[in-house]
Amino acid sequence: MAEPDTSYWVSTLSRVLYIDLTKKIFWVENREDLFSKWLGGIGVATQLYKEEVPKDADPLSPQNVVIFAIGPFTATFPFGSKTVAVFKSPLNGYFAESHAGGRSAAAMRAAGYGAIVIRGASDRPIYLVIDEEKVRFRDAAILWGMRSIVTVGRILREVTPNPGRRAIMRIGRAGEQLVRYANVTTETFRHFGRMGLGAVFGSKKLKAVVITGNKGYKVPHIAEYRKVYREILDLATKSELMKKYHDLGTPANIIPLNKIGALPTKNFSSGSFEQAEEISGEKIAETMLARRVACAACPTACIHIAALREEYEDEKYFYKIDFLSYDYELIYALGTNLGIGDREGLLKLIRAVEVEGLDAISTGVVLAWATEAYEKGLVSKEDTIVELRWGDWESYIKAVHYIVSQPNEFYKHLAMGVEEAARKYGGEDFAIAFNKVEPAGYHTGPLYVIGLITGSRHSHLDAGGYSMDQKILKAGKEIPPPEKAMEMVAEEEAWRQILASLVICYFARGIYKPPLVAKALRSLGYGMTEEDIVKLGKRIYCEKQAIKIREGYDPSKVRIPKRITETPTPLGKIDEEYVRKAVSRVRDVIIKFLGE
Repeated sequence: MAEPDTSYWVSTLSRVLYIDLTKKIFWVENREDLFSKWLGGIGVATQLYKEEVPKDADPLSPQNVVIFAIGPFTATFPFGSKTVAVFKSPLNGYFAESHAGGRSAAAMRAAGYGAIVIRGASDRPIYLVIDEEKVRFRDAAILWGMRSIVTVGRILREVTPNPGRRAIMRIGRAGEQLVRYANVTTETFRHFGRMGLGAVFGSKKLKAVVITGNKGYKVPHIAEYRKVYREILDLATKSELMKKYHDLGTPANIIPLNKIGALPTKNFSSGSFEQAEEISGEKIAETMLARRVACAACPTACIHIAALREEYEDEKYFYKIDFLSYDYELIYALGTNLGIGDREGLLKLIRAVEVEGLDAISTGVVLAWATEAYEKGLVSKEDTIVELRWGDWESYIKAVHYIVSQPNEFYKHLAMGVEEAARKYGGEDFAIAFNKVEPAGYHTGPLYVIGLITGSRHSHLDAGGYSMDQKILKAGKEIPPPEKAMEMVAEEEAWRQILASLVICYFARGIYKPPLVAKALRSLGYGMTEEDIVKLGKRIYCEKQAIKIREGYDPSKVRIPKRITETPTPLGKIDEEYVRKAVSRVRDVIIKFLGE
């Protein structure tokens, strides 16, 4: 592969900020060696992880690091809105990756950093204030233990500079208590949600990271850049590619998935929910939508905010209003998968999860397993403290707080994830997780499961296998042979490594195809062909897989929950042998990619 001509552009992106929490020091290094070869984002973050994290490092020890990285499309082209976080996951003990929108990527660019590496652990609660010149280590004792992550954000907005250009990333009590699926909230409505970054922050006594800056940068080929920018913007605003995200957001998926029997309900025991329309994107928009919000550099505004109106208990006709973001995954995990069809109850449960700083997907799957374990007598009222019943959102809210406060052994195990809880109490057949990661809400067919097992972060967004399943269904085609299915999943995941290196929001993947990506990169001074770009994506894919294999990951040994093979999908019941044959081809795919 030809080396890209990036001499001018890389120099505006290649500063890496290193922070040592133990010693309370920081320094900056120019890492053009990484940014010239790996673009940015996940490509660079993967290499930094290889440099920083020993293969046997405990995820909750000072040996683990937090890496934030952005790329050449950050604050440059539409949808260049995501920051990539890389760390070793406390949920499953492997290389982990999480993406978040909001303002963090633009703030890093304005501060002049392409990546930030946070090492060590503090001896006391602190938060960081980062700008283009220095890092300030500030006392967070007053914030530690604060009930609501929302309140923490409000306080930090008051005491840190540069409103409108500043990003505030912080954890809630879940991160402080080392819940293995605690998240990191950025701004108010976006999250590094998956894989437990919040617990890594908590283990480092790091309450928050505030990033601000005022640095600018020049585009080398301004005329060509403007032309490409306009083409992308027109596709985003004048075509149908992003319309559903603007109109209803991802909750538009509720009714279609329910109709084809692919909407996980009551712990994946069914693919349809009788009250789906009551908590659909259409119904929430009709009755409770307050406004739409966009991440920085996004023309679509897919973040939908609901207004939850509640009367004060002791003041009749006096109301308080909470504004809560909702999306498909929250409605599935905390709604259909728990049998909740009450819109207001669902939003109150979402609020409880948000306040504590938990990953909604993992929380919903954990509570669904706990409900079924309670019904089957595997755990008692003494364990659960509250009666867990499908649809009982009030009891689930109490259980959410117990997951964080951990008043007994049962909730201490729930805080470690569904697979660990099932290992202790039984019920592994209906403990829905792949490689200890609770899945997103698509019971569409075998390609989705193949993607969850083999994907670098066991996410529905690794390869979009759920979309492949639906395309097979819509076209009336046969399910491909297992080796072909594995290739399809891997090819798509490899391309997404480019989007995650640029860094582009995956919702815009229909716009950012290889020809347009190559054209946009040329306008920034990168001399990469389409072939170069595709090959780089495959190299990054192989790098990530190699790290996980080195850390002990073996796709052939990933547990497939029996429930997944019992509940029919739109493509019929999933054949475990078919899935096993497919995932056994991962090493063959890596060898093929490396040889191209």
